[in-house]
Amino acid sequence: MGGEKFQNSLQMFQKNGVRLLDGSRGVNFTLVPKPLGRDKTAVPMTIYEELTWRGLIADCTDAEELGRRLHAGRVTLYCGFDPTADSLHVGSLVPLITLRRFQEAGHLPIAVAGGATGSIGDPSGKSQERQLLTRDQIAANVAGVRPQLARLLEFERPENPARLVDNADWTEGVRFIDFLRDIGKYFTVNQMVAKESVRARMEDREVGISYTEFSYMLLQAFDFYVLNRDLGCDLQIGGSDQWGNITAGIELIRKKLSKPSFGLTLPLITKADGTKFGKTESGTVWLDRRRTSVYRFYQFWVNADDRDVVRYLKYFTFLSQAEIVDLESQHATNPGGRIAHRALAKSVTTLMHGEAATQEAIRASEILFGGGLEGIGESTFNEIVGEVPTRSLSRARFEGEGLPAVELAVEAGLCPSKGQARKDLEGGGLSLNNARLTDVGHRVTVADFLFNRYLLLRKGRRNYVVVTAD
Repeated sequence: MGGEKFQNSLQMFQKNGVRLLDGSRGVNFTLVPKPLGRDKTAVPMTIYEELTWRGLIADCTDAEELGRRLHAGRVTLYCGFDPTADSLHVGSLVPLITLRRFQEAGHLPIAVAGGATGSIGDPSGKSQERQLLTRDQIAANVAGVRPQLARLLEFERPENPARLVDNADWTEGVRFIDFLRDIGKYFTVNQMVAKESVRARMEDREVGISYTEFSYMLLQAFDFYVLNRDLGCDLQIGGSDQWGNITAGIELIRKKLSKPSFGLTLPLITKADGTKFGKTESGTVWLDRRRTSVYRFYQFWVNADDRDVVRYLKYFTFLSQAEIVDLESQHATNPGGRIAHRALAKSVTTLMHGEAATQEAIRASEILFGGGLEGIGESTFNEIVGEVPTRSLSRARFEGEGLPAVELAVEAGLCPSKGQARKDLEGGGLSLNNARLTDVGHRVTVADFLFNRYLLLRKGRRNYVVVTAD
């Protein structure tokens, strides 16, 4: 394109609200149109407009043409999930939920369980080499991740069913020499070194990067090529750290199949307070309830920073624009009411764990904030047992006349001495099963047990202990 002609085109793009992204990252010109200014309450938003409104587009290759493809008919798209553990964590939810958004819009999503790429490890966003997993570990992790992928995607939908595939199926049978001849020849070392995560690791002389992780880009590009060739997959989505891997696949498809394809990256989630998203004092927040209880999962969202809650409502829920705008208004008017936080927590927990488990988590949360125990089920109470300190005492001590409450408070670790326990009780600061104790001489018996085994003790508003009678 001549200089004058290019400048005319550039002026036309800018006039129509299009911005040009840096073409040096693997695609010559990336066109990202600004959101349309029409009334979105009158006509449903397109999937691209919805993702834009939700703040879910970091970068997009040839967005103008992708917009036309999405408007013209169904698009098959994919996102990969490497099984580095036997569960995904909350950081995986944005791409997984985005696949679901595309399916709701009528498109065909593919979730790729990375049985092959997971055995290598993606250097993106990592300052050190991943520890390589054994084949048995990878197989176990894939088995753990599969039901979580299936939780959010509909595989039996008649019109546009989702698909779940494992890239080990088309990778493990390929001979190394064949891979180098058929795939490796389409990549230059210059192109691979230009990738930000690779360059950063190469510049760190102490850590460096192995040939194994250096080759990861080729494997992901091969995935996109195979899915495009065999399943007509035209679009790959992923976190913004996947840009280099995605554009490598686009280039491979162009060179081997002479076809256009597209990439769309999603923002990496950050927290307003500067701490890492998906981490709490107790560790990573997992999607598997055996690793992170439903109660703790629910609390993670309830405890979101006030500055993050509206953004998270857009990222992680299927609430409509009108509903989110209303919650944003309520949050601005009464942030202490935490209405937006509870809506976020309920929506995401229900999405991942179902309505019944979410209601148990909500009930357990109410109990730990001083609510009554009427009608509580044992499964709900078990959520509490896992979240507060526990003490085990002999059941025999509660038989007959029972154990004095002041003595129990000391043995449970709530009070340092019987004298302090009496003062706390007289001041109304001790509760048994969320009922305030008022009699200094009260004795606790087996009749007070919950589910014939437990006692819930509280000092003040938030200091709980569960006593188990064995």
